[in-house]
Amino acid sequence: MSEAAHRPQTSTEDWSRLFEERVEALIKLLNAYLEPGQVERVRVACDFAADAHAGVQRRSGEPYVFHPVAVATLLARVQFDYETIMAAILHDVLEDTHHSKTDLAERFGTEIAELVDGVSKLTQINFSSKVEAQAENFRKMFLAMARDIRVIMVKLADRLHNMQTLDALPPPKRRRIARETLEIYAPIAGRLGMNYLRLELEKLGFRHRYPVRFQVLEAARGRLAGHRREIIGQLESRIRDRLLAEGIKARIVGREKHLWGIYKKMRDKHLPFQQVYDVYAV
Repeated sequence: MSEAAHRPQTSTEDWSRLFEERVEALIKLLNAYLEPGQVERVRVACDFAADAHAGVQRRSGEPYVFHPVAVATLLARVQFDYETIMAAILHDVLEDTHHSKTDLAERFGTEIAELVDGVSKLTQINFSSKVEAQAENFRKMFLAMARDIRVIMVKLADRLHNMQTLDALPPPKRRRIARETLEIYAPIAGRLGMNYLRLELEKLGFRHRYPVRFQVLEAARGRLAGHRREIIGQLESRIRDRLLAEGIKARIVGREKHLWGIYKKMRDKHLPFQQVYDVYAV
Protein backbone atom coordinates (compact mmCIF):
# COMPACT_ATOMS: atom_id res chain seq x y z
CA MET A 1 0.00 0.00 0.00
CA SER A 2 1.35 3.45 -0.88
CA GLU A 3 2.29 6.11 1.64
CA ALA A 4 -0.60 8.23 0.38
CA ALA A 5 -3.01 5.45 1.30
CA HIS A 6 -1.79 5.58 4.91
CA ARG A 7 -2.03 9.36 5.11
CA PRO A 8 -5.14 10.46 7.04
CA GLN A 9 -7.58 12.43 4.93
CA THR A 10 -8.19 16.02 5.96
CA SER A 11 -11.87 16.80 6.14
CA THR A 12 -13.53 19.84 4.61
CA GLU A 13 -14.19 21.13 8.12
CA ASP A 14 -10.50 20.79 9.02
CA TRP A 15 -9.42 22.63 5.88
CA SER A 16 -11.92 25.37 6.64
CA ARG A 17 -10.60 25.71 10.19
CA LEU A 18 -6.99 25.84 8.97
CA PHE A 19 -7.90 28.48 6.41
CA GLU A 20 -9.54 30.64 9.06
CA GLU A 21 -6.46 30.28 11.27
CA ARG A 22 -4.18 31.43 8.48
CA VAL A 23 -6.42 34.35 7.62
CA GLU A 24 -6.54 35.39 11.28
CA ALA A 25 -2.73 35.18 11.47
CA LEU A 26 -2.56 37.49 8.45
CA ILE A 27 -5.12 39.88 9.97
CA LYS A 28 -3.09 40.03 13.19
CA LEU A 29 -0.03 41.15 11.22
CA LEU A 30 -2.07 43.76 9.35
CA ASN A 31 -3.71 45.16 12.49
CA ALA A 32 -0.25 46.23 13.67
CA TYR A 33 0.12 48.85 10.93
CA LEU A 34 -3.06 49.28 8.84
CA GLU A 35 -6.31 51.12 9.47
CA PRO A 36 -9.30 48.95 10.52
CA GLY A 37 -11.16 49.73 7.29
CA GLN A 38 -8.17 48.62 5.22
CA VAL A 39 -7.87 45.39 7.19
CA GLU A 40 -11.54 44.69 6.62
CA ARG A 41 -11.06 45.08 2.85
CA VAL A 42 -8.29 42.49 3.02
CA ARG A 43 -10.60 40.11 4.86
CA VAL A 44 -13.25 40.56 2.14
CA ALA A 45 -10.60 39.75 -0.48
CA CYS A 46 -9.74 36.55 1.42
CA ASP A 47 -13.37 35.44 1.36
CA PHE A 48 -13.63 36.29 -2.35
CA ALA A 49 -10.47 34.30 -3.15
CA ALA A 50 -11.74 31.33 -1.15
CA ASP A 51 -14.95 31.28 -3.20
CA ALA A 52 -13.11 31.84 -6.50
CA HIS A 53 -10.67 28.96 -5.90
CA ALA A 54 -13.19 26.65 -4.22
CA GLY A 55 -12.66 22.99 -5.03
CA VAL A 56 -9.14 23.50 -6.44
CA GLN A 57 -6.18 21.88 -4.72
CA ARG A 58 -2.44 22.34 -4.94
CA ARG A 59 -0.19 19.37 -5.68
CA SER A 60 0.39 19.03 -1.94
CA GLY A 61 -3.34 18.35 -1.44
CA GLU A 62 -4.20 21.55 0.41
CA PRO A 63 -6.83 23.96 -0.95
CA TYR A 64 -5.37 26.32 -3.53
CA VAL A 65 -6.47 29.44 -1.64
CA PHE A 66 -3.86 28.68 1.05
CA HIS A 67 -1.21 29.78 -1.46
CA PRO A 68 -2.37 33.39 -2.06
CA VAL A 69 -2.94 33.87 1.67
CA ALA A 70 0.63 32.68 2.29
CA VAL A 71 1.95 35.09 -0.36
CA ALA A 72 0.05 37.96 1.29
CA THR A 73 1.46 36.95 4.69
CA LEU A 74 5.03 37.14 3.37
CA LEU A 75 4.37 40.71 2.25
CA ALA A 76 2.54 41.64 5.44
CA ARG A 77 5.61 40.69 7.48
CA VAL A 78 7.44 43.60 5.87
CA GLN A 79 4.36 45.84 6.10
CA PHE A 80 3.35 46.41 2.49
CA ASP A 81 0.31 48.61 1.86
CA TYR A 82 -3.13 47.05 1.87
CA GLU A 83 -3.53 47.31 -1.92
CA THR A 84 -0.45 45.12 -2.39
CA ILE A 85 -1.74 42.65 0.20
CA MET A 86 -5.09 42.46 -1.58
CA ALA A 87 -3.39 42.00 -4.94
CA ALA A 88 -1.38 39.13 -3.44
CA ILE A 89 -4.56 37.44 -2.22
CA LEU A 90 -6.22 37.86 -5.62
CA HIS A 91 -3.15 37.36 -7.81
CA ASP A 92 -4.27 34.08 -9.42
CA VAL A 93 -7.95 34.92 -9.82
CA LEU A 94 -7.70 36.20 -13.40
CA GLU A 95 -5.56 33.31 -14.62
CA ASP A 96 -7.21 30.42 -12.80
CA THR A 97 -10.89 31.31 -12.35
CA HIS A 98 -13.81 32.61 -14.41
CA HIS A 99 -13.55 36.11 -12.94
CA SER A 100 -12.45 38.94 -15.23
CA LYS A 101 -10.49 42.13 -14.67
CA THR A 102 -13.80 44.00 -14.90
CA ASP A 103 -15.19 41.84 -12.08
CA LEU A 104 -12.24 42.73 -9.86
CA ALA A 105 -12.50 46.42 -10.71
CA GLU A 106 -16.19 46.47 -9.81
CA ARG A 107 -15.64 44.64 -6.53
CA PHE A 108 -12.30 46.05 -5.36
CA GLY A 109 -11.53 49.10 -7.47
CA THR A 110 -9.43 49.85 -10.54
CA GLU A 111 -6.10 49.99 -8.67
CA ILE A 112 -6.42 46.47 -7.29
CA ALA A 113 -7.57 45.14 -10.67
CA GLU A 114 -4.56 46.73 -12.39
CA LEU A 115 -2.14 45.22 -9.88
CA VAL A 116 -3.65 41.74 -10.28
CA ASP A 117 -3.61 42.08 -14.05
CA GLY A 118 0.06 43.07 -13.92
CA VAL A 119 0.94 39.98 -11.90
CA SER A 120 -1.00 37.78 -14.34
CA LYS A 121 0.92 39.21 -17.30
CA LEU A 122 4.26 38.53 -15.60
CA THR A 123 3.13 34.96 -14.89
CA GLN A 124 2.55 34.42 -18.62
CA ILE A 125 6.22 35.03 -19.50
CA ASN A 126 7.69 31.71 -20.57
CA PHE A 127 11.22 31.47 -19.17
CA SER A 128 13.20 29.00 -21.27
CA SER A 129 16.67 30.53 -21.06
CA LYS A 130 19.65 28.27 -21.63
CA VAL A 131 22.45 30.77 -21.16
CA GLU A 132 23.17 33.69 -18.85
CA ALA A 133 22.74 36.33 -21.59
CA GLN A 134 19.18 35.19 -22.21
CA ALA A 135 18.51 35.24 -18.48
CA GLU A 136 19.56 38.88 -18.44
CA ASN A 137 17.14 39.65 -21.27
CA PHE A 138 14.34 37.99 -19.33
CA ARG A 139 15.19 40.07 -16.25
CA LYS A 140 15.01 43.26 -18.31
CA MET A 141 11.68 42.17 -19.82
CA PHE A 142 10.33 41.30 -16.38
CA LEU A 143 11.20 44.73 -14.97
CA ALA A 144 10.00 46.61 -18.06
CA MET A 145 6.57 44.93 -18.09
CA ALA A 146 5.62 46.07 -14.59
CA ARG A 147 4.34 49.62 -14.55
CA ASP A 148 3.93 49.43 -10.75
CA ILE A 149 6.83 48.10 -8.66
CA ARG A 150 4.29 46.45 -6.33
CA VAL A 151 3.46 44.00 -9.11
CA ILE A 152 7.01 42.67 -8.95
CA MET A 153 6.88 42.48 -5.16
CA VAL A 154 3.80 40.26 -5.35
CA LYS A 155 5.43 38.10 -8.02
CA LEU A 156 8.60 37.67 -5.96
CA ALA A 157 6.61 36.68 -2.87
CA ASP A 158 4.58 34.30 -5.06
CA ARG A 159 7.80 32.65 -6.27
CA LEU A 160 9.17 32.42 -2.73
CA HIS A 161 6.10 30.56 -1.46
CA ASN A 162 6.20 28.26 -4.49
CA MET A 163 9.84 27.50 -3.68
CA GLN A 164 8.94 26.81 -0.05
CA THR A 165 6.41 24.19 -1.21
CA LEU A 166 8.40 22.77 -4.13
CA ASP A 167 8.88 19.31 -2.59
CA ALA A 168 5.43 18.29 -3.82
CA LEU A 169 6.63 18.42 -7.45
CA PRO A 170 8.66 15.78 -9.35
CA PRO A 171 12.48 16.33 -9.41
CA PRO A 172 12.78 17.47 -13.07
CA LYS A 173 10.18 20.19 -12.56
CA ARG A 174 11.78 21.20 -9.26
CA ARG A 175 15.15 21.63 -11.00
CA ARG A 176 13.63 23.71 -13.81
CA ILE A 177 11.81 26.02 -11.40
CA ALA A 178 14.90 26.29 -9.20
CA ARG A 179 16.98 27.31 -12.21
CA GLU A 180 14.48 30.05 -13.10
CA THR A 181 14.61 31.22 -9.51
CA LEU A 182 18.40 31.48 -9.44
CA GLU A 183 18.72 33.07 -12.89
CA ILE A 184 15.69 35.37 -12.94
CA TYR A 185 13.93 35.98 -9.65
CA ALA A 186 16.74 36.13 -7.08
CA PRO A 187 18.78 38.68 -9.10
CA ILE A 188 15.69 40.88 -9.53
CA ALA A 189 15.03 40.77 -5.77
CA GLY A 190 18.64 41.84 -5.23
CA ARG A 191 18.40 44.72 -7.69
CA LEU A 192 15.28 46.00 -5.95
CA GLY A 193 16.95 45.89 -2.53
CA MET A 194 14.72 43.07 -1.24
CA ASN A 195 17.61 41.28 0.40
CA TYR A 196 15.57 38.96 2.59
CA LEU A 197 13.72 37.72 -0.50
CA ARG A 198 16.94 37.33 -2.50
CA LEU A 199 18.64 35.25 0.20
CA GLU A 200 15.66 32.94 0.65
CA LEU A 201 15.23 32.50 -3.11
CA GLU A 202 18.93 31.70 -3.49
CA LYS A 203 18.94 29.20 -0.64
CA LEU A 204 15.86 27.34 -1.87
CA GLY A 205 16.95 27.58 -5.51
CA PHE A 206 20.35 26.08 -4.66
CA ARG A 207 18.79 23.29 -2.58
CA HIS A 208 16.45 22.21 -5.37
CA ARG A 209 18.74 22.87 -8.36
CA TYR A 210 21.76 21.05 -6.94
CA PRO A 211 20.45 18.98 -4.00
CA VAL A 212 23.59 16.84 -3.54
CA ARG A 213 25.97 19.79 -3.77
CA PHE A 214 23.79 21.72 -1.34
CA GLN A 215 23.88 18.88 1.20
CA VAL A 216 27.64 18.39 0.87
CA LEU A 217 28.38 22.08 1.26
CA GLU A 218 25.94 22.48 4.13
CA ALA A 219 27.62 19.58 5.94
CA ALA A 220 31.08 21.09 5.31
CA ARG A 221 29.98 24.42 6.71
CA GLY A 222 28.34 22.65 9.63
CA ARG A 223 31.69 21.12 10.59
CA LEU A 224 32.93 24.66 11.19
CA ALA A 225 30.04 25.42 13.51
CA GLY A 226 32.10 24.78 16.64
CA HIS A 227 34.42 27.66 15.79
CA ARG A 228 31.84 29.93 14.21
CA ARG A 229 30.72 31.91 17.25
CA GLU A 230 34.26 32.23 18.55
CA ILE A 231 35.66 33.50 15.23
CA ILE A 232 32.87 36.01 14.61
CA GLY A 233 33.01 37.13 18.25
CA GLN A 234 36.75 37.78 18.04
CA LEU A 235 36.36 39.76 14.81
CA GLU A 236 33.56 41.86 16.24
CA SER A 237 35.51 42.55 19.43
CA ARG A 238 38.66 43.63 17.63
CA ILE A 239 36.83 45.90 15.22
CA ARG A 240 34.73 47.41 18.02
CA ASP A 241 37.78 48.11 20.20
CA ARG A 242 39.65 49.79 17.35
CA LEU A 243 36.67 51.93 16.35
CA LEU A 244 36.16 53.03 19.96
CA ALA A 245 39.85 53.90 20.18
CA GLU A 246 39.36 56.15 17.15
CA GLY A 247 36.24 57.72 18.65
CA ILE A 248 33.93 56.18 16.05
CA LYS A 249 30.48 55.00 17.12
CA ALA A 250 29.34 51.89 15.24
CA ARG A 251 27.17 48.80 15.42
CA ILE A 252 29.11 45.65 14.58
CA VAL A 253 27.23 42.71 13.04
CA GLY A 254 28.76 39.34 12.16
CA ARG A 255 27.26 36.57 10.05
CA GLU A 256 28.06 33.51 8.00
CA LYS A 257 28.16 33.85 4.24
CA HIS A 258 25.26 32.13 2.53
CA LEU A 259 25.73 28.80 0.80
CA TRP A 260 24.84 30.00 -2.69
CA GLY A 261 27.48 32.73 -2.51
CA ILE A 262 30.08 30.28 -1.25
CA TYR A 263 29.19 27.79 -3.98
CA LYS A 264 29.42 30.41 -6.75
CA LYS A 265 32.87 31.42 -5.55
CA MET A 266 33.98 27.77 -5.52
CA ARG A 267 32.56 27.25 -9.02
CA ASP A 268 33.84 30.46 -10.57
CA LYS A 269 37.35 30.24 -9.10
CA HIS A 270 37.60 26.43 -9.18
CA LEU A 271 38.27 26.25 -5.44
CA PRO A 272 37.54 23.48 -2.93
CA PHE A 273 35.59 24.52 0.15
CA GLN A 274 38.74 24.45 2.27
CA GLN A 275 40.19 27.28 0.19
CA VAL A 276 37.20 29.60 0.46
CA TYR A 277 38.32 31.78 3.33
CA ASP A 278 35.63 34.44 3.43
CA VAL A 279 32.96 32.19 4.91
CA TYR A 280 32.26 34.86 7.54
CA ALA A 281 31.36 38.51 7.09
CA VAL A 282 31.45 41.34 9.64
